[in-house]
Amino acid sequence: MSNDTLSRSGNRNNKNNKKKPSDKKAGSKKKKFTRKRVGWTLFFTAAFAIFIALAGYLFIMVSGERILTANLDKMTVNETSKVYDSEGNEISELSIENWEPAKEDEIPQLVKDAFVATEDRRFYEHNGVDLWSIARAAVKDVMARSLVEGGSTISQQLAKNVFLTRDKTFFRKATEVSIALAIERKYTKDEILTMYLNRVWFGYQEYGIKAASQFYFGKDDLNDLELWEIATLAAIPKGPSAYNPSGNPIDSKARRGVVLDLMYEQGYISKEEMEEAKEVEYTYERPKEERKYDSYVDYVLKEAEEVTGKTTDDLNIGGYQIYTAMSTQAQEAVEEAFKNDDLFEDSPDDEKVQGSMVIMDHETGSIVALQGGRDYQRQGFNRATSSYRQPGSAFKPIASYAPALETGKFTKNSSLSNEQQCFGNYCPKNLHGYSSTIGMADAITKSENIPAVWLLNQIGVGTGYDFAKKLGITMTEDDRNLSMALGGLNKGTNTLEMAAAYSAFANRGQYQEGYAITKIVNSDGKTIYEHKDDKEQVMSEETAYQMTEMMQEVVNSGTGTSARLSRPVAGKTGTTQSGISGNSANRDVWFVGYTPEYTAAVWMGYDNPDAEHMLKNSSKLAATFFSTVMEKALEGVERKEFFTPKNEIPDTPEAPPVEEPEVNVSVSGLSASYDVNQKAVSLSWKGSSAEGEKYRVYRKESSEGSFTRIQDGISDTSATDTGALPGLTYEYYVTAINPVNGEDSAPSNTVTLFIEAEEVIPEEPEQPETIPDEGDENSGENQNGNDNGENNGNGNGNGTGNGSNEGNGNGSGNGNSTGNGNGNANGNSDGNNAGNESGGGETETPDRGENSESGGGNETTPPEETVPPASETPPSTNGATTPQADTNKQDGTTP
Repeated sequence: MSNDTLSRSGNRNNKNNKKKPSDKKAGSKKKKFTRKRVGWTLFFTAAFAIFIALAGYLFIMVSGERILTANLDKMTVNETSKVYDSEGNEISELSIENWEPAKEDEIPQLVKDAFVATEDRRFYEHNGVDLWSIARAAVKDVMARSLVEGGSTISQQLAKNVFLTRDKTFFRKATEVSIALAIERKYTKDEILTMYLNRVWFGYQEYGIKAASQFYFGKDDLNDLELWEIATLAAIPKGPSAYNPSGNPIDSKARRGVVLDLMYEQGYISKEEMEEAKEVEYTYERPKEERKYDSYVDYVLKEAEEVTGKTTDDLNIGGYQIYTAMSTQAQEAVEEAFKNDDLFEDSPDDEKVQGSMVIMDHETGSIVALQGGRDYQRQGFNRATSSYRQPGSAFKPIASYAPALETGKFTKNSSLSNEQQCFGNYCPKNLHGYSSTIGMADAITKSENIPAVWLLNQIGVGTGYDFAKKLGITMTEDDRNLSMALGGLNKGTNTLEMAAAYSAFANRGQYQEGYAITKIVNSDGKTIYEHKDDKEQVMSEETAYQMTEMMQEVVNSGTGTSARLSRPVAGKTGTTQSGISGNSANRDVWFVGYTPEYTAAVWMGYDNPDAEHMLKNSSKLAATFFSTVMEKALEGVERKEFFTPKNEIPDTPEAPPVEEPEVNVSVSGLSASYDVNQKAVSLSWKGSSAEGEKYRVYRKESSEGSFTRIQDGISDTSATDTGALPGLTYEYYVTAINPVNGEDSAPSNTVTLFIEAEEVIPEEPEQPETIPDEGDENSGENQNGNDNGENNGNGNGNGTGNGSNEGNGNGSGNGNSTGNGNGNANGNSDGNNAGNESGGGETETPDRGENSESGGGNETTPPEETVPPASETPPSTNGATTPQADTNKQDGTTP
């Protein structure tokens, strides 16, 4: 190879190995960016951050000082909020009640220790802001992705309570910090703690440690507070509504335990003191206050929280003017009636029969009166809004009749099935017998059960369910079954919901949720809330009109005659059974009705019903209450008439009478014998073998004036009477029940049976026998004599009682019937239920399969069908017409 070739080759290699200038330049730029530019960027960023932080700190310092200086008067002066009625008259002031600040030397050290341990354990170490607590709170907020942890010191809480609203925003928090720092520079720690304890909210309308001590424990001197009481008070600020001992004693005690744990951990108390204070139960009862409008004002506060998003604390001291729809005349009429014990049934002990009532102006949807119970105390349990109970037959118009009319397939003149029947395995009963058909208006007036259930089955359970929801009733999926037609609801309802629902019938089919507040104005005179009408046409005018026409007859001639007024009234009664086997008393009674001006709902019952706390009276009690209140509430109000629809109601003629097949039933060959071993009378007879034939057994003891039905609805041709007693003579006869019309056949032959007394050979007593004084009630020694005392019967023996049994004997009751008590004075007569009512009128006790003779009285209104509690209603079904299995096994009851 030549040298020239080698030279050219080497030159090419050198050229290939040489870096291009552009590559070198690019590399140098990259190196310069990563070192110098990043460094300068970080430097200027840090400098800018420091500048911003210093500027922010200076702003916070200046801002806090400025706000504090400008508003020093707020450290001692409190703004008040006021509530006004529909006429603009002040009815309540939501001010701090009995606010008397405690001086620093009046607050025991243990009280201060409890609040420091609970609210700000580093109170004496920081300068108003606890950075460690803020950092901890920030971490929790980030994890929860919301502002859940405050991290506020006592100084910050004081700043918030005095100057700021309770919303959680960054700017509000920054302002709070600035004021807290300014407060720390101006006041000592003890001064700050004293101001805090005098301004903190303790629930209800109680502000300050001194007011709280007096309110919750009746102690004006803070030195009289015991450790458990101090811990209870220290527990409240965390959640004044949730942890106050008066309204929530269980949660209050649990939170008290947390406070005591903190005090022990921080060395303020010993372990023994902690454990002892944890166990004390809160039993203090505040003196009853004679105040007006508490129920209504409490509801207004609750509604104000919802429409403004503010807390009760904000509303109490925010200087708001809250205008309401309350009618002073109507509210005072309600409150006066609730103070009248004569309008309530007597209780066997100190647990009173309770009640609630709501009155609405259905044209506007406004609540003009509301009462949450007897002896209602402010911020107490409001039964008008919080007590959910089964409405019984008062629910029939909502779930069955109105939605059926709305389908267009029925009118108030339609004929409905009234035959004794089952719907799947669900077999409701009528109280007044059966027929092939009954008119819709007549069915509502008499409050029959079968037509309501049959009608709901025809239109579909879903139709009734959806209609009830449109009327504002709280419904659950478990309510999707046929028992809904009779008010057998899973959760139940309250008087506020029922009044709003019925107001749609009164207001041409338009529903609107009840409201109390018309307008709220803040301390600057600016309107921050104003109610806007939100009417919804949930049914046609024609449906509402027909329902009103039919429910007027309920009051004129049906189960609601006690609700009559001097102006037009429409409404419906409702009663639910005890749900306790053998107990024919009632759990709840209702009347919901309306005039052309107002709609109102009344409920009565026990808060905690049990075997000893049931109502002997029926819905007549609630209807009477309605009449008493509404007459006064409407006094001086111009009388109106119910509306008439724009369109003509279709005239559906009565269906032609159905020719009922002739069914002849009879019973004969009755025989009776006494089984000594079973201690019972055995009866047997022959029937006519008609399809569906059932029987009734009647009995009369020789001293009684008439026969009493003792068993009903018997399918077999035999029965056993376990109520017959030795030493007495009884007569029996049996009738057959016609399966078509429910009427009795001619009675069978009558049999007479004397039951010989068992021979008792007494043992020779070791000591002389003590002979009870003559006339001793319940002596238990009267084997064949007559006990004419108040306790009728022998008490513990087997005697014959012919005394006044007060409706609890084997008589057919007329008012307070004088029954003939047999043996243990625990005979079977339905007369006791009717007899216990004033005037002996309506009884809502159902036919339970025996002794269904209702007590007579001076009033001839038909008795109301009753409903057992929800636990006895059939299980839910999502089908439109097919119910699930019935769990209610008591004859004569409605679900």
